[in-house]
Amino acid sequence: MCNEVKRILFVCTGNTCRSPMAEAILKDMLEKNNIENVEVQSRGLYASEGQSASDEAIEVLSREGIDLSGHRGKQIKQSVILDSDLILTMTKGHKEILLKYFPNLKEKVYTLKEYAYGVESDVIDPFGRGIVAYEVALEDIKKALAKIIGQGDRFTVPQKGTMNLSLRPNKEE
Repeated sequence: MCNEVKRILFVCTGNTCRSPMAEAILKDMLEKNNIENVEVQSRGLYASEGQSASDEAIEVLSREGIDLSGHRGKQIKQSVILDSDLILTMTKGHKEILLKYFPNLKEKVYTLKEYAYGVESDVIDPFGRGIVAYEVALEDIKKALAKIIGQGDRFTVPQKGTMNLSLRPNKEE
């Protein structure tokens, strides 16, 4: 059974690199494919409100034609969690923390790679590791998001400009 996903939340630690990168990339993919009525946001479990995205995250996304310079970190809040249709974390640890406090939400909280590939695996934390680590994280995020929305040969824009995703993770066959 497929449910229309309207609100997607990405979660990482500080909301300065991985989750804002995922948010910006997905927004870009949706825009390029004329998919509307999908809200995408990101939050950090331990974010400092208002902190800028890391310089390296801004740089690697700028190479993709995506401007992350206006991003400001946001702390996760219960209202945002409860209002989200799908929550994608960057690591198993992030997922475990959310489910510890919200065990009833296990049907909508997944790691990004678990949802994309059916395998629970982390997107590496590039913070403080240099530009190459950011490039690796960027590629991981892009590939997983492309798999989720079915870009490439399988991608079709739904008729009404909405995106339909199963609220179950994909399984590798």
